[in-house]
Amino acid sequence: MLVEPGRTGSHNRNNQESYQHVRQRLLSAVLAASFTAASGANAQVRDTVSIVGSSTVYPFATVVAERFGRSTSFKAPKIESTGSGGGLKLFCKGLGAGSPDITNASRRIKKSEYDDCQANGVSDIVEVLIGYDGIAIANSRKSQQMALSLKDIYLALAKDVPGPDGKLMANPHKSWRDVNASLPATRIEVLGPPPTSGTRDAFAELALGGGAQQIAAMKALRGFDASQKDEIADTMAQLGIPQGVYDAIAEKKGKAPKGKDVFKAVAYAVREDGAYVEAGENDNLIVQKLAANPKALGIFGYSFLEENADKVQGSSIGGVTPSFDSIADGDYPVSRPLYFYIKAAHVGKIAGIQEYAIEFASKRAMGEDGYLPEKGLIPLGKDALKKVQEQVKSLSLLTM
Repeated sequence: MLVEPGRTGSHNRNNQESYQHVRQRLLSAVLAASFTAASGANAQVRDTVSIVGSSTVYPFATVVAERFGRSTSFKAPKIESTGSGGGLKLFCKGLGAGSPDITNASRRIKKSEYDDCQANGVSDIVEVLIGYDGIAIANSRKSQQMALSLKDIYLALAKDVPGPDGKLMANPHKSWRDVNASLPATRIEVLGPPPTSGTRDAFAELALGGGAQQIAAMKALRGFDASQKDEIADTMAQLGIPQGVYDAIAEKKGKAPKGKDVFKAVAYAVREDGAYVEAGENDNLIVQKLAANPKALGIFGYSFLEENADKVQGSSIGGVTPSFDSIADGDYPVSRPLYFYIKAAHVGKIAGIQEYAIEFASKRAMGEDGYLPEKGLIPLGKDALKKVQEQVKSLSLLTM
């Protein structure tokens, strides 16, 4: 049987449009039911935007929320600092008034988190890039300013480091001088965020991972493709990495891992013998502890360093100190993008979500002369800002 030209494409297109229509109706029905259930339990549907997530983005979001509450008819959003990972976990649990509308993140959402969202019905997500931030490794102004390299940081804080024979061993370094003869003989004590923090994730990737790549065998391991099993095995043997590490990754992924997967499992692991102290999600608390303990160092976002410049100072890394210009120019090696994510299905159900996002992405907030750069946010360029503003207004959906 002959088919008219273009008929099949039109038929498929109609089917796709029908599927999308049915899917949207089902989603709306589920969402309406969840809000109805929440309404029954809480006497009324929420009239305040609920935001969770990154402690680094928290101060910026708080400033926007306060201004938004004062200058509009909407209530100021309620913001909770849970860490990037914790926020995304809450965000992806599902739809309805009992779940957050927005989550802040000091790193991009992971594919595994995106998949969790999809599995739980949180299928429509809007990603908003707000700017950049550097991760400072700071100490009290009462102490000598530290000059570190990425390799110094890796050798000081990684769980396992190369021994004299080149094989990885439990980190034996007690003082900074053990790491580098040019550093002070001060005991290694670094206060930092927990595993749920986006700052911790970014620090592990940029600082520990960057330092590990200064080790030739580790750098080689990172570059092998999954098909290069023999090369991966030989390099793992050279580094003394147990075969069980590879096997565990393969089981979790359901396929042969790349060398980079093994590299990350080893290089990103932080020591647990007391040299690194998990200090919670409150970056202000780390600053306070550094003031009380001049011999310790702390890890937090640049905005907190700038806000507390009278108490703490940032260490130089690779000869570059953290500053507005060095982060904006890309010269400072430990910097990362900042985001927030919108649950698009909640827009129109909870008042003020998109309006808050539009205020956040406005030129008066995020522009080069806006009120957020005054608080330490490293702003986007003009073209990038315009693109973000268009995405927020159109609620462009994220795909991964």
